[in-house]
Order: sequence, then structure tokens, then C-alpha cells
Amino acid sequence: MRFSAVSRHHRGASIDPMTFSEATTPDALTPDAHTPRLLTCDVLYTGMGGAQSPGGVVVVGETVAAAGHPDELRRQYPHAAEERAGAVIAPPPVNAHTHLDMSAYEFQALPYFQWIPEVVIRGRHLRGVAAAQAGADTLTRLGAGGVGDIVWAPEVMDALLAREDLSGTLYFEVLNPFPDKADEVFAAARTHLERWRRLERPGLRLGLSPHTPFTVSHRLMRLLSDYAAGEGLPLQIHVAEHPTELEMFRTGGGPLWDNRMPALYPHTLAEVIGREPGPDLTPVRYLDELGVLAARPTLVHMVNVTPDDIARVARAGCAVVTCPRSNHHLECGTFDWPAFAAAGVEVALGTDSVASGETLNVREEVTFARQLYPGLDPRVLVRAAVKGGQRVVGGRTPFLRRGETWQEGFRWELSRDL
Repeated sequence: MRFSAVSRHHRGASIDPMTFSEATTPDALTPDAHTPRLLTCDVLYTGMGGAQSPGGVVVVGETVAAAGHPDELRRQYPHAAEERAGAVIAPPPVNAHTHLDMSAYEFQALPYFQWIPEVVIRGRHLRGVAAAQAGADTLTRLGAGGVGDIVWAPEVMDALLAREDLSGTLYFEVLNPFPDKADEVFAAARTHLERWRRLERPGLRLGLSPHTPFTVSHRLMRLLSDYAAGEGLPLQIHVAEHPTELEMFRTGGGPLWDNRMPALYPHTLAEVIGREPGPDLTPVRYLDELGVLAARPTLVHMVNVTPDDIARVARAGCAVVTCPRSNHHLECGTFDWPAFAAAGVEVALGTDSVASGETLNVREEVTFARQLYPGLDPRVLVRAAVKGGQRVVGGRTPFLRRGETWQEGFRWELSRDL
């Protein structure tokens, strides 16, 4: 396969998208409904096993007749009308981590420790039900296969749980760094969660998101993770996103701690995490030794980690969601996908919010990741966007196999030629 080279870029600028061939239609007359069509692509993922390259699908009417290598399909269906379907044929990708209630924000690229106060906090008046509904409408229009959404406000959770066009997991976000407030905050969260559990439906489940290891006190973090484990609630936690987070756990200071809003935090990080920072302490090690990884949370970002961190995550059986565009725009660094894959960690893809990831389109995340990881097999990226995402959000992956209904959404619209 031929792949485009990584484009040179500066801070805040997007990498040019991965380029796959646009779908083309033969000049011949369109076949009738009973004539087999052979749709070919660079990467085929049927929802089972690994992806393959090249690939093809034979469709008769609206039914899948066969899937596999184009040469074998040409042999089996010599009279099929062949057409190029494009780069990828696969079930719809899953946006495994986003913030739909931030969909009214403007995109802005800044270092993470500046982006939080200058974008997220300054624009908090933009968050709410209207923004979340607009974001959910966008996901539906894009044909997303599911979502892992972080929900900040109870009224947003009420609105999203009522939608019948969403599937995946809605994670209620909780944060409070003061240990003496932990019981009060936990009790309030539990009241909400118990009411929402009655509103769950097949395909859309409730989850819990302790925000980060440094914005949730050690006591609250343990209360939330123990409750989630006991109730069977899935967890998502933002972990090791920016280098300053790792610095903070090692030294107790640095730009991330210095740029916090002092009135909203205890005087020291040690009060938040219940132990002294140290040169060997990392956010992942802290969560592991606190007992949180035993609840098998999905860990989001995981950019600034050590080999020991990766080993801990693998032993605990935690999945990871990477958001390549957001990490690039916030100067977080690059997620070490090959190392996590080598350790056997399940990886999924998310866009994060439009404020840092630009759009909610996971296909564009795959495009960006292909440029970011030129040595990584694109079949791995496609599988992660589909199967990895469904495993994170608790969905069922549609299959592309004989007898299944063909959907035009199985053609991924990706830009440019190979």
C-alpha cells in the first residue's frame, strides 16, 4: 500500500489529512438490483478478527454476499460489476471520548495548562443542553457508531438519556479536590446516578467519570471507583494528558498547578492525593496504588507515561482512548501507540471536544493518526476506531458478512487519493 508522507506543521496547525482514494463509479451503466457489485477498498474491517488490506465486499441488492480479498471475490463472482468504494469499508467508527456539551465552543490551540483557564473556564457559559443537543445531532449526521460522552451537568444527562438516536455510554463527570467534601459530593452524585439508572435503555448506558487524578481528591476518587465497581458502572478518567501533569506528581508544582484557580483547590497537591509527590510518582502509579485501576476504568489520553505505567495498565486490563488531534493542539505530546499495542492494551479513538479537537468526526481522527504514525499499520487504526471503540462504550460491532444488510455508511468518506 502507498501512504502519504507526514506533512510538516507548526504548533496549533493541523496535519494534512491521511489521503485515501475517493470513491469512483465505472462508466458502465449502473447494474440492476440483481447484479452483484464488487466494492473494493484499501482497508476492509468486517467487525471480526483483524482488518485486511486490500479488501472487498460483494453486494447484491441491499445484502452482503461475501467479503474478503478482491482477487478471491473476482474469482467467485466473475460477472460482478466492480467499483472502487474508497479507502475503507468498515462498520461506522465510534467516538469513544468527547464532550458534547462543549459543542458551542470555538476551536483554540493552546498549551493545555493555559487552555483550561482561558478556554474551558472562560467559556463555561457556552456549555449546556443546547450545545450538547447540537453535538449529538452532529454525531447522528456523521453516522457515528457510538459515543463515550463526558456529561458535566445533570440537565444535560437528562436530555441525552432521552434521545433514541444515541448509543454508547454517558459518563457523569464528578470533580472536587477537597478531601473533607468527598462524602457530600459522593452522596449527591449517587443520588443522580440512582435516578438515571432507571432511564437507561438497551444500547445506551450510564457511566461515571472522576475527572482527573488531580481534580478529584483521593477519598472521592476511591468512593467513586468502589461504587462504580460494585454497581457495574463503566468509568472514564482523564490521565497523563500533558507533561506538566507528570511534573506535578513528581514535584508538587509546575505550570499546571501554578495555573489552577487557587480558591478551587487545597494549598498543596499532597492534600488532594493524600500523599507526598515524589520523583517516582506518576498519575498512573498513584491511581494503581490507590486501588482505582482494580475497577478497570478506561483511561483517556495517557500521553505522558512511563514503561511501568503501561505495564500497570496492561496488568489491570484497562482500555485506553487516544485523542490525537486534541493532544497535538494542546501540545501534550504523542500517545505511544506502538508501546500500548505491544503490551496488549485495547486502544480506541476519540475526538475530545470541538474546542481542542476541531470536529466530532472520528474518521478525521483516523486520518490524522495515519499521518502521525506512518509506521503503524492502518488496519490497526481502523480496528481501533470500530472494535476498540465499541468495547470501550459497551456496544455491539455490526458485522460485514454474508446475509447481513449492506449500509452505505460502511463506506468511509476520507479525503484525497493515495
